[in-house]
Amino acid sequence: MRLNEVTYSDAVPVDGYGEGFFRIGGEVHHGAVLTGTRGTVAWGGYDDQEALLALADEVDVLFIGTGAEVAHIPADLRRALEGAGIGVETMNSPAACRTYNVLLSEGRRIALAVLPV
Repeated sequence: MRLNEVTYSDAVPVDGYGEGFFRIGGEVHHGAVLTGTRGTVAWGGYDDQEALLALADEVDVLFIGTGAEVAHIPADLRRALEGAGIGVETMNSPAACRTYNVLLSEGRRIALAVLPV
């Protein structure tokens, strides 16, 4: 079997998560976070649309982790993101982290906004 080392360009992967925190690029962040090529910052949740809309020219798809359970995001948030040309995929936060890591390793133009589990 041939193994290839995964390298990441500008963004860093999610290393782990637990109750109330995410470890991204070796650094622990508490609460909801937004991560991608701009780095990792605290995210204000569904009401913080501006931080997500600012990614319009940088990402093709935004993964939104809805916490421990799969949930719908507010319809106005989805409309605003899709109107800005950002594809939106929602899933529970663990699945969103895993999916983000896989596509990040492929060099895709993505970002991740996640609520803690």
